Amino acid sequence: MARRNDARRAALVDAAIEVLAREGARGLTFRAVDAEAAVPTGTASNYFNNRDDLLTQAGSRVYERLTPDETATEQQLAGAHDREGYKALMREVIGRVSAFRTGYLALLELRLEATRRPELRAVLTERVRADVEHNVAQHEAAGLPGDATAVRLLYLAFNWLIVEQLTLPGVFSEAESEEMVAAAVDRLIPH
Repeated sequence: MARRNDARRAALVDAAIEVLAREGARGLTFRAVDAEAAVPTGTASNYFNNRDDLLTQAGSRVYERLTPDETATEQQLAGAHDREGYKALMREVIGRVSAFRTGYLALLELRLEATRRPELRAVLTERVRADVEHNVAQHEAAGLPGDATAVRLLYLAFNWLIVEQLTLPGVFSEAESEEMVAAAVDRLIPH
């Protein structure tokens, strides 16, 4: 019966994200997840086959929580057909991802853990590749300026900007970050 409680499973995976962000992958235990989710000890082990299953589901959940609904996406893309609209779209994406601080930090932990776990690396590689290609396809389908290479370069640049903002926020001021977003769009997206 416990395996069918989707709300509890989601709460456990959300707790795993918080533990990953705070304690790192080595601190992610079923006991730590149970404590974070405020459920009885042993609950997480009833929902996940093993730690790898929990790690994989945590990664999927982060993406799930970061993805805006279709209506919001359509509105954002509709306004991004010129450089200023494109800059606004990039600021929104960076802001949305940065606002889910623990989710992004958990993804960084998962990436590091993937260097030691081939199965996790395979899952994350497939997921991230699919995400990048989805972004490229969505960009092209919306008729936005710039090509696939520009989308990929912006993905790489802005992901590292987010890392800086979340891990070492004093490296760049908010104004400097804003200038870099504008400069990246200006240099990579044609008029």
